[in-house]
Amino acid sequence: MTYFSLHWINISSLFPGWILDRIFGDPENIWHPVVTIGKVIATGEKYLNKNNHRFLKGALFTLLFVLLTYLLFAFGLKELKKFNVYIAYAVSAIGVFYCLAGKTLSKEVKGVFAAVNRSPEEGRKQLSRIVGRDTSTLTPQEIRTAAIESLAENLSDGVIAPMFWFALLGLPGMLAYKVINTFDSMIGYRNQRYEEFGKVAARLDDAANYVPARLTALVMLWVGNAWRKHSFVRRYGRCHTSPNAGYPEAAMAAILNCRFGGTHTYFGNEVEKPYIGEEDHTFTNEDLHTAIRVCRNTEMAMVMGLTLILYFI
Repeated sequence: MTYFSLHWINISSLFPGWILDRIFGDPENIWHPVVTIGKVIATGEKYLNKNNHRFLKGALFTLLFVLLTYLLFAFGLKELKKFNVYIAYAVSAIGVFYCLAGKTLSKEVKGVFAAVNRSPEEGRKQLSRIVGRDTSTLTPQEIRTAAIESLAENLSDGVIAPMFWFALLGLPGMLAYKVINTFDSMIGYRNQRYEEFGKVAARLDDAANYVPARLTALVMLWVGNAWRKHSFVRRYGRCHTSPNAGYPEAAMAAILNCRFGGTHTYFGNEVEKPYIGEEDHTFTNEDLHTAIRVCRNTEMAMVMGLTLILYFI
């Protein structure tokens, strides 16, 4: 390994990219690659998700977009390194910054608690920014519960999973993961419109998050001083309609001694989710601070751990 290798660029750009995210969060009012990815997906869905062969069209659209993203950035970064290694390093670090959402996630969840403290209606409106469920009838307690639940789930797919794929495949792998995750968030639903077209996107997202979700839960227990509750996470982590989301949620439930799940409304349909946890806990601002501290420390442990692993391989 040399100082000018792509591997060294990966080692040295993960931590600065994470620091930029912790300082600035998602930049507003300027170009963002994930927004562009979303626009491409929306346009493709509009023209392809109709008439016959929806499953095939959705599968090809998803797989080709993911593959082309990886190949484009793998080739581009390699050529950029030949031109100027320092520019390649800067692009990699900025790419990491764009692909992480830890600061923004914490900010949004804090905003939900601040809004619901003012009024339930404000809380419902703020919560609708970060969850897909219908928030119009939620009580203040349900609003706070949903916010903490979303914080735990999105820690995995918004921060830890991108880091994981960066460690494996560099910036091209990280961006390919963001494409997969954006596909799932836009078309990976089991309803009349997306059941066929988004099936491959949903399954691909399940596969991409399988290891990161479980890794997130383990690190959360460690930084949350709740390692002895690993059996709790194994028991309740599988009690989610998603094969992955239940694990970080179970870890947070173990740390806060609370319960997630229950009946929620999505697109006008009631969805019964198994409970994750045992105690019907009343959330306070102290719980919010604990949850955010656990998430921040999980991020820190992961970025330091992955940087060390990259250095020694």
